[in-house]
Amino acid sequence: MRPFHTFRIGMLFIILIAGIISNQVFAQVVPRSEYPRPQFERAEWLNLNGEWSYTFDFSKSGLEKNFADSQGFKDKIIVPFCPESKSSGVGYTDFIEAMWYQRRFEVPNAWNGKRVILHFGAVDYQSDLFIDGKLVGSHWGGTSSFSFDITKYVTLGKPQNLVLSVKDNVRSGQQPGGKQCNALKSEGCSYTRTTGIWQTVWLEAAAKNGLKDCFVLPDLDNSRFVFQPRFYGVDRGMKLRIKVLEGTKVIAQQEIAAADNIPCSVNLKNPKTWSPESPFLYDIIYQVVDKQNAITDEVKGYAGMRKVHIEGNKLYLNNQPIFLRFVLDQGFYPDGIWTAPTDAALKQDIQFSMDAGFNGARLHQKVFEERFHYWADKLGYLTWGESSSWGISNNDIESARNFLSEWNEIVLRDRSYPSIIGWSPFNETGGGIQHNRMVSDAFTATKMIDPTRPVNDASGYFHVMPDLYTAHNYEQNPEEFKKQLSPSNDSPVFNNNPKQAPYEGQPYFLDEYGGIKWVSGKAFAENTWGYGDGPKTLDEYYDRLEKLTNVILSIDYISGYCYTQLTDVEQEQNGIYNYNRTKKFDMSRIKKILQRQPASFSLPKGKN
Repeated sequence: MRPFHTFRIGMLFIILIAGIISNQVFAQVVPRSEYPRPQFERAEWLNLNGEWSYTFDFSKSGLEKNFADSQGFKDKIIVPFCPESKSSGVGYTDFIEAMWYQRRFEVPNAWNGKRVILHFGAVDYQSDLFIDGKLVGSHWGGTSSFSFDITKYVTLGKPQNLVLSVKDNVRSGQQPGGKQCNALKSEGCSYTRTTGIWQTVWLEAAAKNGLKDCFVLPDLDNSRFVFQPRFYGVDRGMKLRIKVLEGTKVIAQQEIAAADNIPCSVNLKNPKTWSPESPFLYDIIYQVVDKQNAITDEVKGYAGMRKVHIEGNKLYLNNQPIFLRFVLDQGFYPDGIWTAPTDAALKQDIQFSMDAGFNGARLHQKVFEERFHYWADKLGYLTWGESSSWGISNNDIESARNFLSEWNEIVLRDRSYPSIIGWSPFNETGGGIQHNRMVSDAFTATKMIDPTRPVNDASGYFHVMPDLYTAHNYEQNPEEFKKQLSPSNDSPVFNNNPKQAPYEGQPYFLDEYGGIKWVSGKAFAENTWGYGDGPKTLDEYYDRLEKLTNVILSIDYISGYCYTQLTDVEQEQNGIYNYNRTKKFDMSRIKKILQRQPASFSLPKGKN
């Protein structure tokens, strides 16, 4: 072989190896690099996570200082982790009422003729987006996803400058904050705050008349899926083609004239159901077709065939009554706060819960990212979707406005995930005229956006118009616990406030109980706590957990429970697992206690 050829082959080999190493390094540098919206996935996208520059704006004068035109701030942060977190590389835990982010990006030339959409998984709380110094748009809401069409602000193949202004006043009483603490240091059941970007930021190329989103309604009784699409634009002669796949085989498809919110029905022969015992998912391919019959846009998704409804005082899944063995999951992480360190960590939390005997979770005071719902769908894990409602004033009109707009976006985003079987907009509310109006407005709005699921209007304390009746009880003495839960002349069910809407035979859930304190190893903080007096020995812990749970199983009107909680969270150390996800207990003993259910409830079976 001639020396030149040998040299050329050697250089190609070196370039190949360097490319592989470069890709590996890139994969390590970009955190949370997986596609963030797995139920609606396009092939052309760019992940913008990783190192950004930032500055805090304690004087709130950044606009006057021309921060919108900044070409780079002095300090660096790792997105999508909030500045309070260790994972961000910042770890600043005092209050941050304003900050600015900056990074450069470049739109590929291959996206010519496409819409360029910039997506934010979540930014807490108010966001103003600037590209090359021009204001693109604003968003309010700390837990809902949002996007901007930035096509007219960018030039293909040219470096662009992105600046994001963030305002976050968790102490204002006018914005939902969930379990973010209003004091400097975490206390009680409030924890480290989250400011700014805390979910993935990404770019996406979509056709000018591409599919914007699509609500999937499973219709089990009629053996069909009903799809309700929305488009970025619609031309006459344009069509939407929907294919339903089982594995790699197309088993059904339908094509209709494209129009916003006009349903498309796809019938299935002998459909397979989605359930905890058999979480079967159909793959979906959406294709937008122009009048020349060319495919202009394609999106991949999935759907589960399942039905949720109420009959009498029972909740039904796939036409069979189901007993909910839920756990309270607050979704906090030691290093990432509200952001999971990896996609695998989301899956692991669900697996840990199932290993403990739970069949689902109440997702508590936080809106979980879409990747969590994806893993719940894949693993057959039931959930109730909840807002981060704590922090808003019950009697303030601006608070109600902020809450309702964010809640509407939450339900709209997540309503097609089969694992979500109920909505719970509020938690432990106190009543009052303005409160009751806000709760009823949220209930009505939820039903308008998603009429397919029951609504737990306010978990515990003060119901206004509930589909589901729920209560909280942390009594630690099993005998007293049974006495409190047993029907009496005063009430057929236990409730937290006699002035709330009366019980009228709805499915009833004790959706907070337990909270038994057990510190495994060193206490997290001086103010570590759990409900009541903690047991002195492990055997005492198992005995208390079993007796409390047996009381619930013995009460006829109760259709399920939610144990507090899956993991310790900072100073609140009453989890089944430690805050760092290590084990506290013999999980075989825990599972033996928590996988039991009343004999009157039969397990739903998948049609496989």
